[in-house]
Amino acid sequence: MKNLAAGNHCTVNEFLLAGLSEKPELQMPLFLLFSGIYVVTVAGNLGMITLIVLSSHLNKPMYYFLSSLSFIDFCQSTVVTPKMLVGFLTEKNLISLPGCMTQLYFFIIFGIAECHTLGVMAYDRYVAICNPLLYNVTMSYQISSALITGVYIFSMFNASILIGFMIRIQFCKLDVINHYFCDLLPLLELACSNTYINELLILIFGTFNIFVPILTIITSYISIIASILRIKSTEGRSKAFSTCSSHISAVAVYFGSAAFMYLHSSSVNTIDKGKMPSVFYTTVVPMLNPLIYSLRNKDVSVALKKILLRKNSCFISNVKIIY
Repeated sequence: MKNLAAGNHCTVNEFLLAGLSEKPELQMPLFLLFSGIYVVTVAGNLGMITLIVLSSHLNKPMYYFLSSLSFIDFCQSTVVTPKMLVGFLTEKNLISLPGCMTQLYFFIIFGIAECHTLGVMAYDRYVAICNPLLYNVTMSYQISSALITGVYIFSMFNASILIGFMIRIQFCKLDVINHYFCDLLPLLELACSNTYINELLILIFGTFNIFVPILTIITSYISIIASILRIKSTEGRSKAFSTCSSHISAVAVYFGSAAFMYLHSSSVNTIDKGKMPSVFYTTVVPMLNPLIYSLRNKDVSVALKKILLRKNSCFISNVKIIY
């Protein structure tokens, strides 16, 4: 795992992922649990994307953003979970330095993209409820596409800077990453070169990419709540709030766990405690989002019922033709 470098130092070029638990009796139950979560995540998010594409009822900017969120959740889970599952079945879950940096690069991209996509979705709801007459102009297909494209470009820009400075670090202390995937803080614990700039960048980017979307969301929902309170009919208020409740739920679970993980000291003890929040936002949140939107959003529920009824009708027609 280590090669001799200049100055008789040992440079790590391969890491061992410690995983979630070192207890042998927990490996198979954890494998089965997270395999189930991953299957539900893939089915739920790809199903949500397919539903939005097939249903003309969901041909709105709000659901264009939701399909992008589902794509991000699918990719985020796929970047992390399969490697974690391998760790449950093997005695040593090894990952090369280039493989580690690649995993970290895409993890950062989709993590930041999710933060800003949730912010964009809040702005979309603000325009829809507070300025409904201007909605089709303000959130046209061109503007919606530009917003999502901008989110991905900005995420790649952030990830490229962070990875660029991570590549410059020399790892020569230990070769065991105290985590189940390659994450920023556990990797910095293994560095034998100065990590001040890296820690500063993580703090700056982490603060910006969490608080800017949160401020956007809070500002949007203050205006939304004020507009909802001005609606006289109870039915109108309920309908307006129902379009926002699923988004509020997704925001709460994602930002809560992400903020707990990154906006704190990078000590080993804190990293150990941070494994559970990271499990939550890398595996559980991507599974929950399509469930939240399908159960709490009436438009999605109606579209899903229509698709299922259409398939049942086709099946019954085919059976009749056969007999």
